[in-house]
Amino acid sequence: MESNDVRISRKKPIFPVSPALQKYLKVYQRDSKLPITYDDLRMFTEAFPIMDKNGKDSLWESPIYANDRIEELHNGLKIVYANLKASGNLRIVQHKYIDKIEYCTFGNTHPFRIRIVNRLNDVYDYFYVKKADASRIYGLELEHILSPNQVNYLVDRETLIEEHIAGIPGDVFAKSYLQNSEYNPTRIAKEFVKFNERCLVMLLGDMRAYNFVVQITPDFDDIQFRIRAIDFDQQFYEGNIKVYLPQFFKENLPYVKLGMEHLTEKTYLQYQQEEKSSLLHRVRSERHRLADLRDVSNTEILTTLENIETLKLAMSNYFTDPQYLECKSMTDIIELNLKNIIRQVKL
Repeated sequence: MESNDVRISRKKPIFPVSPALQKYLKVYQRDSKLPITYDDLRMFTEAFPIMDKNGKDSLWESPIYANDRIEELHNGLKIVYANLKASGNLRIVQHKYIDKIEYCTFGNTHPFRIRIVNRLNDVYDYFYVKKADASRIYGLELEHILSPNQVNYLVDRETLIEEHIAGIPGDVFAKSYLQNSEYNPTRIAKEFVKFNERCLVMLLGDMRAYNFVVQITPDFDDIQFRIRAIDFDQQFYEGNIKVYLPQFFKENLPYVKLGMEHLTEKTYLQYQQEEKSSLLHRVRSERHRLADLRDVSNTEILTTLENIETLKLAMSNYFTDPQYLECKSMTDIIELNLKNIIRQVKL
């Protein structure tokens, strides 16, 4: 697997949630009427930077709100959490309190991270409040439908609520865990190959190491790993095909090297085929939902015509398949990806 740095656009616009997408979200129970919106949380008077454990700027800030607004915000955020986790059942927040509200100045959506704590046992959880971005929502939906991971989120007009995805950040894992003698390097390399395959099929871009997490699950005879995306801002926007292949980001070089050291071409192709077979199963089981999502996204402008032209040419060259040249949208490219998988797995 070749690796080199990839440049992507840092000025991707935020695309509004269209009426058609809002209708789709309602059908699949992703919409919710929330007492607190993203704009409510933006109404802080000042903020101070949060340092990490090494004394460096974490790029998160702690906003300061007027005293007469804090109780309203905290009560509203507990209701938001109940909607996200328990369909609005407030009993789950009966003994919980909002411990922290943190604001990130980095990235496209400038999210708020909320820490909620159970006062009976000090167990805490996080969730995120973000400005709703249609392309990000499509990324969340495709992840939920086509990946092995369940994704929990809610949308209320211009506000997006996301569940926290637990795991070790990919850059931290590469630095501090990758050489652990108890971990089977082949299993990690295998998971990176599968993750790479999914990203290209779904056109999920910018999967640098800090945009995914590694989940570790002890099994009865070994330790299992799974790589999960946690950032969906760059869903089918860019025209550069390498943006959708995690192997090309310099931040992921440790994972690429692991694959080169522990996988042969035969096993690499085997793991690619395994992931394609899994994708085929998910496509078949969720074909109606996928069709609905396709119909909605194909009516929207979520990138530039130039990016579509650039990517479809690159995909045609990458797969040696002239059919990609007939694609009119990013959605068409994803649909052709899936159709090709269906054909390949059936052979």
